[in-house]
Amino acid sequence: MRTVYKEKLEQESGLSRDVLEVARRVLEIEGRAVLAASEYLGESFLRTINAILASKGRVIISGIGKSGHIGRKIAASLSSTGTPSLFLHPAEGFHGDLGVITKDDIVFAISHSGETSELLDLIPSIKRIGATIISVTGNKNSRLAHISDIVLFTGDFVEADSNNLIPTTSTTVTLALGDSLTVALMVKRDFKPEQFAVLHPKGMLAKRLTLKALDLLQGEESNPVLPVNATFGQALHTITKYKLGGVSIVDENGRLTGIITDGDVRRIIEKWDKTVAELRAITLDTLMTKNPKRAGAETLACNALTMMETNKPRPIFVLPLVDSKDKPVGLLHLHDLVHAGFKSSNEGR
Repeated sequence: MRTVYKEKLEQESGLSRDVLEVARRVLEIEGRAVLAASEYLGESFLRTINAILASKGRVIISGIGKSGHIGRKIAASLSSTGTPSLFLHPAEGFHGDLGVITKDDIVFAISHSGETSELLDLIPSIKRIGATIISVTGNKNSRLAHISDIVLFTGDFVEADSNNLIPTTSTTVTLALGDSLTVALMVKRDFKPEQFAVLHPKGMLAKRLTLKALDLLQGEESNPVLPVNATFGQALHTITKYKLGGVSIVDENGRLTGIITDGDVRRIIEKWDKTVAELRAITLDTLMTKNPKRAGAETLACNALTMMETNKPRPIFVLPLVDSKDKPVGLLHLHDLVHAGFKSSNEGR
């Protein structure tokens, strides 16, 4: 039995090595092809960039099968980085969707062979509309290349599968070429992270660039405030009522002068050696944390999180937000930031 089991393990180990060799071979083939494609970038690529920048229309990308899937991704990347773009399925184009194309648009036709009949049949109609046609192909001598205004050559290479059949290397190179176009256009347009955030309002990058700490608060429900002459008992009541883990303390002019947090309450009670009634009657000016860390109401939420986590001697769990006159407008809780999608590296205090 042990011999049979050992032989089975050896067989499985041999199969694993074979699978890894195949997988590595695929990555090596595709990697070499992408590097080789970089050598083909030249005048045609520059003409493409200039044509897009000068265009008053959009970029329309078309392809079928696997090329179509890649085309959709390229269109999405361009649209999200300041170059309005959409994908047109060739079959739908024959049945009315050509109406999305105008003479000011630039149409990318993706076909590795350059002989895809659905695309070739579509080109005459696109030419009648007057749009610029750019082919993305691995065959410079193809019919598609000959009828295009600009040809982006992806390279003459084999696919990564052993039979040279499945679109693998060709789609990878086309995708990488699309990424290079996208990034080059971003540079030429001086596309800023703030612009990216506007186009990605639900993404974390957008939140980091646009979401203010004040946006996370809920009006007066997020702004517990007591005067400096209030008692510890009143502070306990307020902290319990608002459930924010603290209360801002203000001077006679309404400016922030201190704070009492859940952590402060625990530390005060731990050190107190008199009656509870005496503790509840003490005014906050002798118990509060004076001159607490604070942030302006317009502070970005991500920056507020950094302030809370890097506070010394220990991170803080709640952060007062103040207006231009240093008057509290809210108390930001670490949980508000976490619920908004920001990741905290500490558990507060």
